[in-house]
Amino acid sequence: MIPQPSWITVLIALPTVVPMLGAALTLLRGRNPRFQRAVTVLAISIALIASAMMLYLTSVHGTFAVNIGGWGDKGYPNGPLGITLVVDRLSSLMLVISTIVLLCVVVYAIGQGIRDGTTQQPVSIFLPTYLILTAGVCNSFLAGDLFNLYVSFEVLLAASFVLLTLGASADRVRAGASYVMVSMVSSLIFLAGIAFAYATTGTLNLAEMALRLESVPSGTRNALFAVLLVAFGIKAAVFPLSTWLPDSYPTAPAPVTAVFAGLLTKVGVYAIIRANTLLFPGGSLDNVLMVAGLLTMLVGILGAIAQSDIKRLLSFTLVSHIGYMIFGIAVGSQISVSAAIYYVAHHILVQTSLFLVVGLIERQAGSASLRRLGGLIASPVLAVLFLIPALNLGGIPPFSGFIGKVALLEGGVRDGSVLAWLLVAGAVITSLLTLYVVARVWTKAFWRPRADAPEGGLTNSTASALVPEGEDVLLDEREDVGRMPPAMVLPTAAMIGVGLALTVWAGPIFGFTDDAADNLIREPGTCGAYISAVLGCAK
Repeated sequence: MIPQPSWITVLIALPTVVPMLGAALTLLRGRNPRFQRAVTVLAISIALIASAMMLYLTSVHGTFAVNIGGWGDKGYPNGPLGITLVVDRLSSLMLVISTIVLLCVVVYAIGQGIRDGTTQQPVSIFLPTYLILTAGVCNSFLAGDLFNLYVSFEVLLAASFVLLTLGASADRVRAGASYVMVSMVSSLIFLAGIAFAYATTGTLNLAEMALRLESVPSGTRNALFAVLLVAFGIKAAVFPLSTWLPDSYPTAPAPVTAVFAGLLTKVGVYAIIRANTLLFPGGSLDNVLMVAGLLTMLVGILGAIAQSDIKRLLSFTLVSHIGYMIFGIAVGSQISVSAAIYYVAHHILVQTSLFLVVGLIERQAGSASLRRLGGLIASPVLAVLFLIPALNLGGIPPFSGFIGKVALLEGGVRDGSVLAWLLVAGAVITSLLTLYVVARVWTKAFWRPRADAPEGGLTNSTASALVPEGEDVLLDEREDVGRMPPAMVLPTAAMIGVGLALTVWAGPIFGFTDDAADNLIREPGTCGAYISAVLGCAK
């Protein structure tokens, strides 16, 4: 084990503690919008800097673990009694990508015209809630015990309930009610899994639980894994547990939809990766995950083909591409897990970018419906901002989407099983259909004259921020000309730029994800890097 300097404890806690403190400050100063904005941007920036430092430290020194408050004996086999925070290559990469997204989206939201002091836009609660969401997301990636992971999920879900229903329009309340019910069911299943795990192993510390589960009968172990997979599968929107997502996300404001699409499902995917590699090594339910991954890819993309609203269309593609990540996790080899990690990072950036672009389209054209859109090619900036992430999502070379998919396909081919070959075929079909879907949006929204659209003469009278305002009017009577503020365009361009960086530096990034996968994959009966960092064992 590498000796840890005392400041590592502070560094690991920063991505969670700083946003929580920022949320308290912004809530207390709700009548001072400039203060709120400054604190929000500063808090997320500090979290990003801390995450970047942890990315460097883990790439050089490996895994670090911190016992909050110093509770418990860290010596093997006695695990810590309290909260443990653990950062390894996987969690540090997720933290960096997530904080980049959270920072860009909040700058975008500020640029969208969010301002305090009006009765229409509830911004005094938006930024504190957004910071609480940030803390929940970051702590999910750092949690070293099952109950702390549950608490992190509940924190980010509570914040997401508020963000999803901002403005209290009928559509948002209806979507929020559905989202709350599904999330509560997921939380109850997760809580039952926690009780089951504690009754079985006598601990909730992930490292200690991983060792104790090896002496548990296989039937009991598989039953516990199945319960946790259902809980995490709902959060990750894995088919058939994904039907809630396309009805919930599209109703929210553009910044909220973007951060939800980019991050919330990936927290569930992260939990599945951690459970499959740390707690239940050996692939006992890999066949189930393979079938779920295949159905998620195909059902999601077929749903996207049937949509005429770009937000709903992208929500279905979001579900579909979760299947690629489950593909890599289920195959379970070093190359497939590495590809899955790379694809998670790629998809967070690309999917968030596309939803931010949709917000620009709504502001520019007054709608996100393909029945109303046309002629957007007249705005070259908007066209480029859409085209690059759309091609990336479709897997066109040389973008990161193509690189990630090729690596996943290689992992499936090397596996050689019938299910793996079915997944390879399903992945290729899904990629082609994804390209068809984004090409359909491109041709109808950008190249087709708006006059040829079935409802091209209608638009929304104003571009809304958090609360939907205005009503349908004739295009010529629209009050808002649809200018795109630079503070909306620049964060979107920055997100696309970071996505392109995954292509330019794909070699070094894949080297990092290969190391992350090596640390994650653990043979039964061994400790591995994660358990060694927490407990100090060396078997």
